[in-house]
Amino acid sequence: MKIATAEQMLLCDRLTSAEYNIPGLELMENAGRGTVAAMARHFGGLNERKVLIFTGPGNNGGDGLVIARLLLEQGARPQVVSLVPLEKLQGDAARNLDRVKQLAMPLYTCLDEEELSWVERLVGESDLLVDALFGTGLRSPVTGVFAAVIRCLNASEVPVVAVDIPSGLAGDTGIPQGVSVRARLTCTYGLPKFAQVEPPGKEYVGLLEVIDIGIPAEVVERIGITVEWLDHAWVKGVIPARGVASHKGTFGHLLALAGSLGKAGAAVLCGLGAARSGAGLVTIAAPKMLCGVLQGALPEAMTEPLAFSQNYLSEPDYEQLLASAHGKAAVAVGPGLGTAEETGQVVRKFYRELRQPMVVDADGLNLLAGEVAVLAAGPRVLTPHPGEMSRLAGISTVEIQGKRRAVAADFAKRHGVYLVLKGASTIIAAPDGRLAINPTGNPGMAAGGMGDVLTGLIGGLLAQGVAPFEAACLGVYVHGLAGDRIVRAGRPFGFLAGELAAEIPAAFQEVLEKGGAL
Repeated sequence: MKIATAEQMLLCDRLTSAEYNIPGLELMENAGRGTVAAMARHFGGLNERKVLIFTGPGNNGGDGLVIARLLLEQGARPQVVSLVPLEKLQGDAARNLDRVKQLAMPLYTCLDEEELSWVERLVGESDLLVDALFGTGLRSPVTGVFAAVIRCLNASEVPVVAVDIPSGLAGDTGIPQGVSVRARLTCTYGLPKFAQVEPPGKEYVGLLEVIDIGIPAEVVERIGITVEWLDHAWVKGVIPARGVASHKGTFGHLLALAGSLGKAGAAVLCGLGAARSGAGLVTIAAPKMLCGVLQGALPEAMTEPLAFSQNYLSEPDYEQLLASAHGKAAVAVGPGLGTAEETGQVVRKFYRELRQPMVVDADGLNLLAGEVAVLAAGPRVLTPHPGEMSRLAGISTVEIQGKRRAVAADFAKRHGVYLVLKGASTIIAAPDGRLAINPTGNPGMAAGGMGDVLTGLIGGLLAQGVAPFEAACLGVYVHGLAGDRIVRAGRPFGFLAGELAAEIPAAFQEVLEKGGAL
């Protein structure tokens, strides 16, 4: 599914009406119908439920009026509070106001903060609240009665449903314009918006439902909306097929260069991620002293015992390492390697000379950080967190976090790599300009070893022949979904990276069974 800016979404609406003869009134009706259906799915039957709808100027208020009318048809008990004089509504919103006026439905106006006491009483008596104040076009700070009502909604324990976007969020950045609604459910129309899927905006959205309002796919393509918001349907299409006559040789052999004294666990977790990816064979190249530990922890993997004559990877190990890479379908480098200078020399040489697809993380990234000129060496997937990205790009983490998409896209293009910028709403960027944002994952995954599992998972997908961009997207999505499945089972935090790895096959199965949007 594609993600749109506020301006792109406005163009979609206009083009749909102008060239496909779908009037705005019909799009608004579809939006309201989809929202009411989503409310019923998430909050149960609507019959006799008291629903208080707050409307503002423009089409967002018009959507709220459609929702009110459709709720009444379903037996609910809607009431509308407009924060603008009703005679100021125009266009499709005014037409829907005329329809609501013909119904037996309470319709109030609240134009001053001093009137807030009776509004607070209505809020407290309601079962559901609907925020239809502002849409994605908000450009100025929220003040006056609008700010007061938003604070009232946020202070209430009654669930809030946001229409298109929580009122108060800037449509593209997701930055609150003074104050913003915190919704339990957001029903957005046509396509998700960047403000809803990236921090800080996603913290205000709650559950996000994307409502199909009838915008043709050709419109999205014509406008040039290209950024992907990953979902079950997209990733299902890139999962490698497993034929009945397939065998372990069919699904590739991954070499993982990982682990050092004191960091054997990183190598184990990387191997676990690779094994759970569906790769046919996994070999871990690690110090000889650790291989017994590795085989005991992960008997499904093979080991390539390296001499590590200096207690870290160094030049004498290089020829053996190169030989061990021969015949492997892909390579994973980095987890737990250490950052000795001699190790860096070997890793950079290995990175340059190997032709196979390679995923690099953790210490591998830190060892490459001073030598970014070598990065364009072949199919390479780099998976930095913001700190590692700071060292790679030579800019601060504050700057990176302030413009994650732009930083990722620019770095991938300039250095010819596939970049996975980890964090909330992980970004995947390709050197040809493709960009994707991942919706899966949760704060419970903020624990050691999770990135090592992801490295192995992406490496295992590369070994199975999945193209680098698709392997990165699929790996990130399934990795996060495995964590989400653990949270859905009632364990919001405290789960381990190894437990997440064990959930990966079930996450793959969920994608294959559902095959549609989250």
